[in-house]
Amino acid sequence: IIGDIHGCFEELSSLLSTLGYRVEEQAPESLEEGASTRHWESMQWFQVECPENRRVVFLGDLVDRGPDSVRVLKLAMSMVAAGQALCVPGNHDDKLLRKLSGKDVRLTHGLAETWEQLLAEPEEFRQQVGKFLRTLIGHYWLDGGNLAVAHAGMKDEMQGRSSGQARSFGLYGETTGETDEFGLPIRYNWAAEYRGKAHVVYGHTPVPEAEWLNRTINIDTGCVFGGKLTALRYPEKELVSVPALRTYAEPRKPFLDAPNLAAQHEADDLLVLEDVLGRRAIHTELKGNITVREENATAALEVMSRFATNPKWLTYLPPTMSPCETSTDGNYLEHPDQAFAYFTSQGIEQVICEEKHMGSRAVVVVCRDVETTIRRFGVAGEGRGVIYTRTGRRFYESDELESGMLEAVSNAFGQGLWDELETDWAILDCELMPWSAKAQELIRRQYAAVGCAANHALRFATNRLAQAAGRDIEGVADLVDAFARKSDLAGKFVASYRKYCWPVESLADYKLAPFHLLATEGKVHTDRDHVWHMEIASQLADADSTGVVMRTNHRTVDLGDAADVGRAVDWWIEMTCQGGEGMVVKPSIFIARGSKGLLQPAIKCRGPEYLRIIYGPEYSEPANLARLRKRGLARKRSLALAEFALGIEGLTRIVNREPLRRVHECAFGVLAMESEPVDPRL
Repeated sequence: IIGDIHGCFEELSSLLSTLGYRVEEQAPESLEEGASTRHWESMQWFQVECPENRRVVFLGDLVDRGPDSVRVLKLAMSMVAAGQALCVPGNHDDKLLRKLSGKDVRLTHGLAETWEQLLAEPEEFRQQVGKFLRTLIGHYWLDGGNLAVAHAGMKDEMQGRSSGQARSFGLYGETTGETDEFGLPIRYNWAAEYRGKAHVVYGHTPVPEAEWLNRTINIDTGCVFGGKLTALRYPEKELVSVPALRTYAEPRKPFLDAPNLAAQHEADDLLVLEDVLGRRAIHTELKGNITVREENATAALEVMSRFATNPKWLTYLPPTMSPCETSTDGNYLEHPDQAFAYFTSQGIEQVICEEKHMGSRAVVVVCRDVETTIRRFGVAGEGRGVIYTRTGRRFYESDELESGMLEAVSNAFGQGLWDELETDWAILDCELMPWSAKAQELIRRQYAAVGCAANHALRFATNRLAQAAGRDIEGVADLVDAFARKSDLAGKFVASYRKYCWPVESLADYKLAPFHLLATEGKVHTDRDHVWHMEIASQLADADSTGVVMRTNHRTVDLGDAADVGRAVDWWIEMTCQGGEGMVVKPSIFIARGSKGLLQPAIKCRGPEYLRIIYGPEYSEPANLARLRKRGLARKRSLALAEFALGIEGLTRIVNREPLRRVHECAFGVLAMESEPVDPRL
């Protein structure tokens, strides 16, 4: 799709060559004045060889101001006649058509030069130009309704319509009725409010750089004014440009100075409630439409509006994770055998087991430098990125600690990974330790309070029972044993949560364990297996000079090899006996499907002592275990799949540079799902 040409034939020829087209000008046939119309209609001034499965779309304004409008017309007419191109009219083309039709038209804005060039051609050629321009339709609606092309743009409600209003908008756009200091009409910025499904590619108003705004892009980069001639390759959305050979006309309004902030980032400064409120159906590539209920959307808005980080950083919220099925082993509530059995039943042959760190889930958005934060995310004055929790809240209250951690991660990427990955930014899914750093108040109010009360009460009770035992009262001996057991379990409960708590006073007291490199420029890394993600995490840990970035222990398991499965179970037992939380079992590929569709992306298998924190000091007593074995996982697993699909969809949209409202739709969806009534202990 090629932007406004305005008679710049040499630049057009160069651009087509860059795009892979071969253009050969034909020797003119000796047609005299008065030759038959049939001969003129069959004229081919250019022979063009196109790349496979490619066709050009000219966005209009072929003529005026530039040095060779005639050859531009001849090339466009030849390609359209050969079925190699489509063309929509621009306002300059429309004005030329009125002149060719005998209308009284002022020869301004470059039309005088075009008319002079046309007068040097035979009358029959001018007639063919008029016929060509007269047959052009106002806009095209292509790719099954996913792409609209028009000279000045096309509103959503006008797409696919042939009304006079739609044609006029396609030619001229819409103005406010006012003029600016240069005497030019002030154009209504329809693209800033565009909410349509189709991508709209247009020109008409010269801009220094072509950039996306709400699924629209203006690719008129002012070649005739000394800028460049730009094309958009679709569906790749790749921009290709060639510079103007010189300035052919002086613009009335300067346009070559690029603004400090991209148009999309400026538009994203204003978020609209209607984009996230109410009952919604969010389309995802992984799981089709996912419905968000109105009451859940309201709950998500409450969290976002009061606690969330700068919305421009909020690109991804991680999904919840389901535990494995209840263990059939009488001593365990959760055991790796059930996680392995789930994936085996779905036809998965290999899984990866990753150590589960007991910390807080953290999303790290990190940039190579502050210039990238402005250019790519539209955020100024907030350092190299952000670290936030799984509910979108900024992890650190201290700017110094956050900037120190981000600098450590960015510098680790700087040891070759920025260049290897061809990116200036990255989004990481991590665990940030210690747990107490973010959950200090929760530990104090809930876990420590329970542990302290239990220890004091049980100490008092066991003392009194010991006194009673000396009086040889029937049944007291059994009570002494029972309360000794309770006291032992309460002690284990306190010891369990204390393992994950330590004081933090400086950056060196924190540990960051990345386990997914989610996205970088142009890529969502779901096409990479989990071993690759672990290798990237290990490279970051090795390259980090501060010691805060750490590796995650992991191992791959062949589910068809009983010995390999047994070694993985032994590894889990060893980890959990030493105080580890447990492990996460994932299919080796990032996105796995079974006979019934999308599989759980990960299943957690927590150790018995960690579960004591979750279910209480005495959960492991036989009667309590029997009750807990009846827990249901269906709703939890359904939410995990929906949130996983929404998360990947949001990453895809940010990588594709979609408007922030489209990215937020997915993040809000995940947060809304979290307000569903599901047992939080699962």
